[in-house]
Amino acid sequence: MPASRGRSSGRGMGDTAANESLAQRNLVDINVATVEELSTLVGVGRSRAEAIVETRNSLGGFTSIEDLSLAPGVGTNLIEANRQILTVSAPVQSSQVNTRKANTRNRSSDNTSAQPTPSTTPVISSSSDTAAEDQQNDSGSSSSNEWGACRLRQRRSTSRINPLPVGKSASLRQTRSNDSAIQSPSPLPTTPTSSTPAAPAIDASNVPLKEGSPTSENEDVVRPGATKRKSESTVEMSAEVATEKKTCRRSEGVDSSSSSVYCHVHRNPIPSKDNPPPGFCQWLHTFQYWSNAERLCAIDQLIELCEPTQVRHMMAVIEPQFQRDFISLLPKELALYVLSFLTPRDLTRAAQTCRCWRVLAEDNLLWREKCREAGIDDVRDTLNKRRLRGSSHHSSLSCGLSSPTGSSQSTAPIITPSPWKATYMRHRNIELNWRVRPIPQPRVLKGHDDHVITCLQFCGNRIVSGSDDNTLKVWSATTGKCLRTLVGHTGGVWSSQMQGNIIVSGSTDRTLKVWNAESGQCLHTLYGHTSTVRCMHLHGNKVVSGSRDATLRVWDVETGECLHVLVGHVAAVRCVQYDGRLVVSGAYDYTVKVWDPEREECLHTLQGHTNRVYSLQFDGIHVVSGSLDTSIRVWDAETGACKHTLMGHQSLTSGMELRNNILVSGNADSTVKVWDIISGKCLQTLSGANKHQSAVTCLQFNNKFVITSSDDGTVKLWDVKTGEFIRNLVSLDSGGSGGVVWRIRADETRLVCAVGSRNGTEETKLLVLDFDIESK
Repeated sequence: MPASRGRSSGRGMGDTAANESLAQRNLVDINVATVEELSTLVGVGRSRAEAIVETRNSLGGFTSIEDLSLAPGVGTNLIEANRQILTVSAPVQSSQVNTRKANTRNRSSDNTSAQPTPSTTPVISSSSDTAAEDQQNDSGSSSSNEWGACRLRQRRSTSRINPLPVGKSASLRQTRSNDSAIQSPSPLPTTPTSSTPAAPAIDASNVPLKEGSPTSENEDVVRPGATKRKSESTVEMSAEVATEKKTCRRSEGVDSSSSSVYCHVHRNPIPSKDNPPPGFCQWLHTFQYWSNAERLCAIDQLIELCEPTQVRHMMAVIEPQFQRDFISLLPKELALYVLSFLTPRDLTRAAQTCRCWRVLAEDNLLWREKCREAGIDDVRDTLNKRRLRGSSHHSSLSCGLSSPTGSSQSTAPIITPSPWKATYMRHRNIELNWRVRPIPQPRVLKGHDDHVITCLQFCGNRIVSGSDDNTLKVWSATTGKCLRTLVGHTGGVWSSQMQGNIIVSGSTDRTLKVWNAESGQCLHTLYGHTSTVRCMHLHGNKVVSGSRDATLRVWDVETGECLHVLVGHVAAVRCVQYDGRLVVSGAYDYTVKVWDPEREECLHTLQGHTNRVYSLQFDGIHVVSGSLDTSIRVWDAETGACKHTLMGHQSLTSGMELRNNILVSGNADSTVKVWDIISGKCLQTLSGANKHQSAVTCLQFNNKFVITSSDDGTVKLWDVKTGEFIRNLVSLDSGGSGGVVWRIRADETRLVCAVGSRNGTEETKLLVLDFDIESK
C-alpha cells in the first residue's frame, strides 16, 4: 500500500473513530472538534469556526465552555444556544500538538509513506492548523479575523521579555535542560516493513513553524536542535515573571508547574490592580525607567486616546491629590492673614469646616478688623449699652458658653467666642431688623394733649419732649412711661438740650432753665435775653444760646452764671453750634459768624448767602450753612473762605447733619441729598417714586442709613451709600390730610418720632420703635 494511502487511511480511521464516539454521545468537544464540525453549530458558520480553532491553538486548549467567548465573534448568546451539545475535554499538551504538526508536515513533504505508529493520544486533524496558517498569510482576511489576530498579539506580548544577566541565565539554562531531559517522553519507535520503505530522517530544526505558535517545555523531543534555545526562552520567561512579581490567580488544588500554563486562561475578564491586563506590568516597568520628559509625552498621548468617561475618571483620581487643607498647615499668623480677606459671611461659613478653622475664624483681632471696616468703633460701647439695658438673655448665654455642661470631663478645648465677633453679629442682626424684618409694633407715648411738640431729645434710656404747652416731659424709652413733667416756663418751649442728667430748655418767656432729669427739679433759671430763646448748644458744662434779640450768650450750667455775651448780628439768631473752642452762629441777616467766646470776638463773618440762614453744621474745621436762598455753602472755619457752594435744592434747607465729611441735607422741596463736602459733589439724591410728598421736617443718618420725616406723615428709610429707598418705617393714617411727623431722633436700635397735626386729625404723641434683637 502506498504511504500516502496509509496515512490517509490512518487519518480516516482516527477521524471515523472520533466521529463515532461523538455521534454516540451526541456532543461536540470544543478541544477536539474540527472546523467542519464547529461550523455545524447554531449560529457559528465557517469563519467563526476557524476563529475558534485558532484561539484554541493559541491558548493550548479550552478549559471551559465559557472560554469560547475569547474567540472573535463568539458571544454569550451563541454559547447558550449550543451549550447542551457542547463539552470540553482536558487540553492537549503543546508538545503533543507540535509533534503531530511536525509529523504531518513530514508526511506531506515526502512522497513515500510510512506505517502509522500506534499512539495513546487522540489524533487531531491538521485542518485547523492549515486554516490558521492560511488565515495568517491571507491579506484579505475579514475584520473578525483581524480582531482575533490583535487579541493573539496582545496575549503573545506577555512572553516578550528582556534577557537575564549572563550568569543567572546560564545557571537557569542548565537547570532547565536537566528538567527537560527528565520530563520529556521518549520518542516511539517505528518499524519499517518491506512493503513500506522507511521515511528519511527529518531535521526538526529545519521544519518551519508558524510564527507565534505556542511553545512548551516538552518541545525538546520534537526539535532537538532547538532544545537549548527553547529551554533558555522558557527559563528566562519564568525568571522575568518572578522578577516583575506578576501575579496570577491560581485555583486551589492546581500545582505551580501547571498553573503557569493556564495563567491567562483563568484571568478575570474585569481587570483590577491584583489582576492586571496582559502586558500591563511590563508597560509599568518601562514607564518607571523613562525620564520626566518621556513620561509627560506618554501621558499626553494617553490622554488623547482616552474617552471622556476615562478622562473624568482621571480627574476624580487626581483632584483629591491637590485638595489640601493649607490653612491648617500654615503658621497661625499667615492663616489669619489669608482669612482676613474673607467677608464676615464667608468667615462664619469657614468656621463650620473643622475645629482648626473654627478656632482661627473665632480670632478676636480678626473680628476687630471686620468691625472697624463696618464702622463699629468699640466693643466696650456695645457691651456697656447692653448691660445698661439689662440684657439678661445675653448674660445667661455668656455664662452658658463659659461653663458648658460636662466641660470638666471634655478633653477638647473650649472655643471661646470672640467679643468682637459677637458685637459684629449683633450689629448685623440689628441692621437686618431695620432693613427687611417685620417692623416692630410702636410703643405710643401720650402726654402733650393736642399741642405741638417743638423739640425732641433722646439719650440713653430717656426721651425728653418740649411743647408749646410750656412744659417738658421725661419718658422712659423702655417702658414708655412718663417719668417727670418739668413745669416752670411761662411760655412755649422752643429749644432744648440734654446731656447725662442735665436738661437745658429755652422758651418764649426769654429765659433758659437747667433741670435735673432724675428728680425733675429746676436747678437754675438763666436770665439775660430780651426775646425768645430760639436755639442753643450744650457742650460740657457750658451752653451757648441764640435769641431773637440778635445776641448769643455763653452760660455755666453748674453755677447758672452768664460767662460771655456775643454781639454782632443785626437780626434774629436762628441756629448755633459750639465745639468747646469756637462758636458758629447763623442769623436772619444772611450771615454766618465765627466767634472766639473767651475773648468775645468775632473772628470771621461769612458772607455769601442772599437770604436767611436756617441751619448750621460745624465739625471744628468746616462750617456748613443752609439758607432760604436754596444754596448750601461750605466754609473754612480758620480762614473764613467759602470752599464750595452746593446747588441742587429748590427751596429752604430745613435740616442738615454732618459726619466724617459726608453731609445729608433735607429740604422743603421734599428731597434729600447726600454730599461730599471735600469735593463739593452730590453723591446721592433721595427721591424717585418713593420720595416724600411734602417738605422734609427732620433727618438722622449713620454709616448705613438715612432716616427722614416729612409733613406728609411718613418716616422713610434709605440706604446712605446707594441712595435707594428701603421702606417706610412710619406711615400715619392721617398722612396727607393733616398728619405730620415733626421731629425724629434715633440711635443704633431705636427710633423716636414726634407726631401730631395742626387741624386735629392726628393726636399728638410719641412713637417708639425698637429694632434691637433682645427685644424680640
